[in-house]
This record gives sequence, C-alpha cells and structure tokens, in this order.
Amino acid sequence: MSGPDGSKRLVKKHEFFQSRRYAMASLLAASFALASCGQPASQATAPPPAPVTVAQPVKRTVTDWDEFTGRFEAVEEVQVRPRVGGFVNSVEFQDGAIVHQGDLLYVIDPRPFEAVATQAEGQLSDARAKVELAKRELDRGLSLVQSSAVSEQVVDQRRQALQAAHAAEMQAEGALKVARLNIEFTHVTAPLTGRVGRHLVSPGNLVQGSDTGTSTLLTSIVTLDPIYVYFDMDEATFIKYSKLWFEGRRPSSRDTANPVQVTLAGETKPSHEGTINFLDNRLDVSTGTLRSRAVIKNTDLSILPGQFGRVRLIGSAPYEALLIPDVAVATDQSRKIVFVVKPDDTVEARPVVLGPLDDGLRVIREGLKAEDRVIVNGIQRARVGAKVAPQTAQAPAGGKS
Repeated sequence: MSGPDGSKRLVKKHEFFQSRRYAMASLLAASFALASCGQPASQATAPPPAPVTVAQPVKRTVTDWDEFTGRFEAVEEVQVRPRVGGFVNSVEFQDGAIVHQGDLLYVIDPRPFEAVATQAEGQLSDARAKVELAKRELDRGLSLVQSSAVSEQVVDQRRQALQAAHAAEMQAEGALKVARLNIEFTHVTAPLTGRVGRHLVSPGNLVQGSDTGTSTLLTSIVTLDPIYVYFDMDEATFIKYSKLWFEGRRPSSRDTANPVQVTLAGETKPSHEGTINFLDNRLDVSTGTLRSRAVIKNTDLSILPGQFGRVRLIGSAPYEALLIPDVAVATDQSRKIVFVVKPDDTVEARPVVLGPLDDGLRVIREGLKAEDRVIVNGIQRARVGAKVAPQTAQAPAGGKS
C-alpha cells in the first residue's frame, strides 16, 4: 500500500467521509428549518399604562396672606441708672430674671445722704424757731404801736422779718425733702415689670448719679408680653393695599387692626397671632419700603426682643379658589405646569398661574377647572400624550372638602 495506488485509495476514502459529514450537516439544518416552519415570529409586547393617582381640585373660600421678614422689639425698654452717686452696697436681683415694678435692684451706700438729711432737719428746726420769734416780736409791736410806744416803721420791719423767717423755713423744708429723696434714691427699684438683663456694676464699685442721662448704666429691663414686631412693606404691596381699600375690598391698617400671623425660626406654620397697630407716615427713600408694626401676644414669654420671624399679613378679601397639593406642581423651564388626565386617560401638561399656599394646598389662579383630574402621585411616571391607569385619591393631602 505504500505505492502510488495505495495513496490514491487513502485520498478517495478521506473525500468520501468528508462528503458524508457535509451531507449530515445539511440534513440537520434542513430538519431544523422544517421544525421551525409554521411557527409565528415573536412580537414585542407593549408596556401596560403607568399607574398614577389623580384628584380633582378642592374648591373653597380662601384669603391671601402676604409674608414679610420682621424683627421683634420690646413694647417698653428702660435703662436703669442711679439718680445719686456712691458706692454700691449690694445687687438684689438675679441676672435675666423676671422683675416686677418696685422690686429692689441695687442698694447704694445711704450714709452720706442720711448725714445731709440730719443737717437739713437741724436747719429746718432753726428756721422754725426764728419764725416763732419773729411772730412774737411782730405781735408785741402791734400792741405797742396803738399806744405810740413804737413807730409804724418798727412794725413794718418786724413784719418783714417774719416774712423772711417764713422764707427761710420753706428753704429748709425743701432742703430736707431733697435729702430724704436722695436717701430713697439709694434704693434703685424696677420702674416696670419685665425681664432684667445682667448686672453691669458689682458691689463695691463707685457709680455716678445724675438726672441728665450721664449717670452709670446699671442694667436694663424689657417688657415681653405683649411684644412688637417691626417689618418693612415694599412699595408695590403698599399700592396694592391702597387700591383694595379704595375698592372697599380690604380695610386699611391705619384705621383697622388687621390680623397678622407670625412664624418663628424653625417653625413650619404660624404659632403666634396679633394685629397691626402702626404704619409709618412716609416711605423710606433709600429702600422704598414702609415701616410697619404689629403687636403680638407673648403669654408664654417664648419670644425675645431681637428675634426674627416671618410675618403674614392679610392681603385680600375672601374669595372662592381652586387648590391642589403643592407636590402636583412641576416646573417646565420658566413656567409652572400640572399634569391633567384627559377623558381618554392620556396625559396633558397644563400651564397654571399659582397663588399662595393655604393650609398645605396651593391656590391655582388660572389654568384649571373644578372637574379636571390632576395627577397628584406618580408624576415621574407620566408622559405627555401617553396613556395612564388613573386611580382616584380620597382627598388631596392637607385639604378640606
């Protein structure tokens, strides 16, 4: 087999087996093709409509409120200063405590003033003795002038001496009153009820007293209930209020105690109420704002002068409005929109004009009707023009039917 005939036989045998493999492969391919004949081609299934929650706008009577930034100030504030000078003997209050009118705050050494008062009492006694002497001399002169024992001139001199003695007596009485007042002023008392600050002078220090405002500052007292809140109203808002007043749709704060609500820092809703009690007589030319003031009840003494707060002032007459949850409002570039489900369950983007928040709901001034179905949950799944599976909510969150 090693000759030429053997080699030819091997080549033919290899070609035979190779042709059989190709035939079997073709047969298998044909069988798979026949097996697949008559089977329909698979088609992509469309996704189901996205589930969303819809609700109709709430219709109710609302009142607009405008918000301003305000700062609290005490209705009354007093700087406690001594009216007499001297060394401080004691401090009779606790720093930061509530004090009442007449409570003792400081004691200044009264001994120098007591000595002056004793001296004034002696001078008064001397003056009264001189008055008694002048009276007796005048009475004696009046009896002697009838018998011509003394002249009228002597009587006139004694009458003038009595008047001078009375004047000296009055001066001595005044000096004694001043001395006693100075003794009283050594006990510095609270001029009003409120919260006292820290003591600025410790016992043993010398203080200056004066009635001209140059005396030493001892401490300060502020009233807390009620308390003022000052805020600045911009010119556009002031013009709006004036227009509403002329139209009879809102009372003026100059002659009506319009209500205000105050929200403190860290709060999400108003916690204190009050009324407007002052509007300035002109706008600030540098800021274009009108200084306004409201008086707030502070029975729990939780507000301190100097705090900031958000002041809500009634800004309109009551009116009927449509309201939806604020989470249903989306932003499309520079406009606000809401997603509305049409009768065929497709989604429509509706531009709206927003009003203020009222009890957790957003007032919609334009763009909605009472029968519209607004998507309040599942906005991220809604596509404009696509169908959705709407489910009706019981009531908008935070709303009142």
